[in-house]
Amino acid sequence: MFDNLSENLQEIIRKASNNATLTEENMQDAIREIRRALLSADVSLSVVKSFISNVKEKAEGENVLKSVKPSEMLIKIVNDELVNLMGGENKPLNLTGNPSVIMMLGLQGSGKTTSSAKLAKKLKNEGAAPLLVGCDIYRPAAINQLKILAEEINAGFYTLENSKNVVEIVKSSLEYAKTNNYNVVILDTAGRLQIDTDMMAELLLIDRTFSLNEKLLVIDSMTGQEAVDIAKNFDEQLNITGVILTKLDGDTRGGAALSVCYSTKKPIKLVGMGEKIEPLEAFYPDRMASRILGMGDVVTLVEKAQKAFDEENTRKLEEEMLKDTFSFESFLRLQKTMKMFGSIDGLLNMLPIQGLNKDDKQKISNEGEKQFKKIEVMISSMTPEERKKPDLLNSSRKKRIAKGAGVSIDEFNKFIQQFEMMRKMMKGFGGLFNGFGGFGGKGASNLAAKQAQLNMINKANSMKNKYRFK
Repeated sequence: MFDNLSENLQEIIRKASNNATLTEENMQDAIREIRRALLSADVSLSVVKSFISNVKEKAEGENVLKSVKPSEMLIKIVNDELVNLMGGENKPLNLTGNPSVIMMLGLQGSGKTTSSAKLAKKLKNEGAAPLLVGCDIYRPAAINQLKILAEEINAGFYTLENSKNVVEIVKSSLEYAKTNNYNVVILDTAGRLQIDTDMMAELLLIDRTFSLNEKLLVIDSMTGQEAVDIAKNFDEQLNITGVILTKLDGDTRGGAALSVCYSTKKPIKLVGMGEKIEPLEAFYPDRMASRILGMGDVVTLVEKAQKAFDEENTRKLEEEMLKDTFSFESFLRLQKTMKMFGSIDGLLNMLPIQGLNKDDKQKISNEGEKQFKKIEVMISSMTPEERKKPDLLNSSRKKRIAKGAGVSIDEFNKFIQQFEMMRKMMKGFGGLFNGFGGFGGKGASNLAAKQAQLNMINKANSMKNKYRFK
């Protein structure tokens, strides 16, 4: 998401950094380019006008024009305005009820039913006991889909067969939840192809009959500017409490995320990636702004790493790196752990790597995934002893392994050379995992994560020349 906007803004800032000073003239040029970048990202015109007005007001101040590093001031101004545009700060779900009740809203095809299951999985991972309730009395297939998804994630499911009374279904589900110790009830309401009177009347009936903790509007992020009208209509009728953006990985423009929050003054609380039933992720405006400007999102990276790296495995890997005993077995363990981070493309977006465009990321991601699979086959063709002791690989052993893996001897030798270089790099990066596993507790603190970011950047810079990274 935001690939086009991110590339354009980074290019604008790069041009600004070439100026020794920031004058009113080149500042106007930068602001004009920022306006174009936002419009091409499908951000609504009213939002663009407000954004540009705020940036212009701050950028033309005396302190900016006379600053030592004007490009850095421009980055800060744009970053701050992006954060404000997307809601300012993360707004967690309100789960104070017993049970807490969340009503899912949205048009048909927005991903509402799938998002309900993803939300249930997220809450389940956090220790809650969610109950998914099928409230779509018009589409039995939607209820069946929800039931299948509930079974897949091992969450509770409830509906009243053949009932056409949505209030009766909700009332009965709340009684069922209390009896069976479910503390969060997720109502998957009916969607329509478009907003209509009957649809709103039904939702209003639920809203006025029951005490709801959250009314979450699910919006397909690829909808574009139409998402603003949808959000406004739902909010005017139901006073929504927040938004869930789906298919964030499929939208390269990102205008919906920037426009919906500003237009409704309601926070984006959660986001969904892909079609697999992976937990929804909390939306952090400051982290997203950092990604857009190419500064990475190390806080989220650290949080993911804490979940992926258990303390014992982290300590063992770091010890192997520092003692130069990093083996093929170590590599497989590391690769397995890294898969828990998600795709390589997603990982690249969280790292502070500026100047890497969408095509480069896609190429690295695709080639990386292919290479990882090929490496697994090559290592699997080794004996257990060879995996533990890379130095055992002589000429005859290499030929045998290459043949077993279905690769040429040249390709296998190239892998061995890359592995040896990686072992040296790993030794240099040995202390990096302290930034991942060494924070303690379940959540990474911003301070610790920022320190991890500094450690990562410093180590990367120190290794860049040595290994000629580009």
